Amino acid sequence: MNTTSSPVTPTHAVINGTDLLEDRHEEQLRSDEKICLAFNQHNKHVSSDEHRKRLPVNRFRDEIEYLMTKYQTLVIVGETGCGKSTQLPQIVAQICHQWMGTDTTTATTTPTTDHKHPMVAITEPRRVAAVSLAARVAQEMSVELGREVGYAIGFEDCVDRQRTRIKFVTEGILVNELMSDPLVTSYGAIIVDEAHERTLNTDILLALLKKILRKRPALRLVVSSATIECQLMKEYFNFNASSDRSADTSTVLCLDGRCHPVDVYYSRAPVADYVKESVQTVIKIHERYQFGDILVFLTGMEEVDACVSTLKDYARSLREKQTPGLRKLYVLPMYASLPATDQMRVFDTFGKSVRKVIVATNIAEISLTIPGVSFIVDSGFVKMRFYNPRTCTDSLVVVPTSQASAQQRAGRAGRERAGNAFRLYTEQAFQELTPFTTPEIQRSCLALTILQLKALGVNNIAKFEFISPPPERHVVSALDLLYALGAIGDTGALTQPLGLQMAEFPLHPMFAKMLLSSPGFGCSVEALTICAVLQVHNIWQQPGGGQRALQARRAKHELSVEEGDLIAYLNVYNLFVKADKVRSWADRHYLNYKALVRAVEVRHRLESVMNRFRMRWRSAGDDVDAVRRCIVAGFFANAAYLDPSGNYRTVRGDHELHIHPQSVLYTRPRPPKWVVFHEVLHTSQQFMRDVTPIDPKWLTELAPHYYQCGTDREIMESKLTNNT
Repeated sequence: MNTTSSPVTPTHAVINGTDLLEDRHEEQLRSDEKICLAFNQHNKHVSSDEHRKRLPVNRFRDEIEYLMTKYQTLVIVGETGCGKSTQLPQIVAQICHQWMGTDTTTATTTPTTDHKHPMVAITEPRRVAAVSLAARVAQEMSVELGREVGYAIGFEDCVDRQRTRIKFVTEGILVNELMSDPLVTSYGAIIVDEAHERTLNTDILLALLKKILRKRPALRLVVSSATIECQLMKEYFNFNASSDRSADTSTVLCLDGRCHPVDVYYSRAPVADYVKESVQTVIKIHERYQFGDILVFLTGMEEVDACVSTLKDYARSLREKQTPGLRKLYVLPMYASLPATDQMRVFDTFGKSVRKVIVATNIAEISLTIPGVSFIVDSGFVKMRFYNPRTCTDSLVVVPTSQASAQQRAGRAGRERAGNAFRLYTEQAFQELTPFTTPEIQRSCLALTILQLKALGVNNIAKFEFISPPPERHVVSALDLLYALGAIGDTGALTQPLGLQMAEFPLHPMFAKMLLSSPGFGCSVEALTICAVLQVHNIWQQPGGGQRALQARRAKHELSVEEGDLIAYLNVYNLFVKADKVRSWADRHYLNYKALVRAVEVRHRLESVMNRFRMRWRSAGDDVDAVRRCIVAGFFANAAYLDPSGNYRTVRGDHELHIHPQSVLYTRPRPPKWVVFHEVLHTSQQFMRDVTPIDPKWLTELAPHYYQCGTDREIMESKLTNNT
């Protein structure tokens, strides 16, 4: 067993939990390497106000005010726990209040805000961070959440337009706000938190803000992160083309922080099943250490739910045995598709008799201080989305995490006291990890991004100033897809009204096209439901094993239909609503109650967007083909056929795919010959998810500009005829 704490480097080896914890008790265990992660000392006898004053960022208030006065953009680099996410918004809001009335977009000095005071926007990459930080800041300011301090996330907001001064938002929300307010005149300052995440929306937002800063000299931008390459960001926002440094428009402020040591332990050898090993490591920690909550990092919802289910079975057995000396175990999941209220439960405390175990995706890496966490179990992997421009498909791929992410994960254990991080991979594997995660803009489908940029007046994507330019082939592929969907015309401009309306939806353009096409198929009610369910991911419960797993499979089989996953989702949603949306019905059918409730909320929000366009609400009733044709109208580019080998191949790109084991079609004795799918998950093989069987004639009927029917010779002759 090795213990280290060098810079920070994750890898893809896996840990042996038993060896780790046995070695942890050896007296000769060396701990010469520790990750010193910034966190302010927290004493339970110290008042909340005194605790805040001790946060390192508050020692720099005067410097922050001076630099915001002198520079348009301030890049703040502070270690984990220095108070960036909670204290900066309050400091910046106070500074903006002092400057009230100075902001201008013209030659006048008239304030450019409809609010009594200009707001401060704080962008977060994750919904749970935006909500939890807003609640924390409201509590610190002794105000009601939703009044002076509010938040806005996808399909949910808690803001008072007349009173809110500090507004936490997800990055996508602020990008959407730019559609109606291109100069963000409601804000006096914008803080981009956790910029090192380099999400797609982070890079889009930074590029848009760079344009806005040129037109609004009084707007202030603060870019905040723990690990970001600050010089890159400083140069990006520096409009000074001369050699006179005093004319710079951006600068960097590095914050010192206090450190709690985190001992990092590596596996001697890789493990075959990191989910199983995570469970075993948690059990060993629980049985050997009396105090400290545990945070486990896995890659996705399915893994999290499986791990949670197994640990709950273990916790149940502890209660039944009444094992002396062991605390009760309270296990909580945490991933993006959980309703915000359920995500917030990880911040609850349960007393000294209960140990909390949070099993999370990388959503828990950033911004959050989860009280009581002293132990980290890091699988060393993350699920990331990669776009293949050749096949026009997104793939969710489980890959090794980066060194920076491993550092962020370990840092969750050092927020309140010294902690321990158990990495389920070898130290050599850690050293082989990439230093930083590849920016999302360089590995993503850009269709929605380009659609939004065009709606904002950015017509020449090639000349747009991205901090990290996307690959040219990704841009070309996105333009091809938007053209095929009818969102842009021959000149590359948005079509009217279709393209402009598609840009209004906070959804992938394929979903938007499906929704906007639905009245023509007489199934707008059904299309809306399907799109809503697909935004919340998995509606099926997935017990870890045993009798409950068997019963869950039977329940799912009873709700399965030969028309595919999307029609099954539609049926489940309708049955849930018919049952008055009660938990007992969902549990009886082994359905994810929280996901279904979230789908109801999302549906209401999407319905309001549809109503803005005065769409006709029509139901297809029992006409399932009408619904499937509507699905094809949006997802025709994601078509595949069954070849003689028994595998599926994409029509575009001839890429081999398989039906995902979680699909309702997986166990069907006769696989459908033609399908469309929502996305691809790449694990041991490339699996299609959310699959719908189709009639191949629908492809040429609904997308004749994209598909042609005939032999290669017939198609070539047709093209030659059309070109003469």
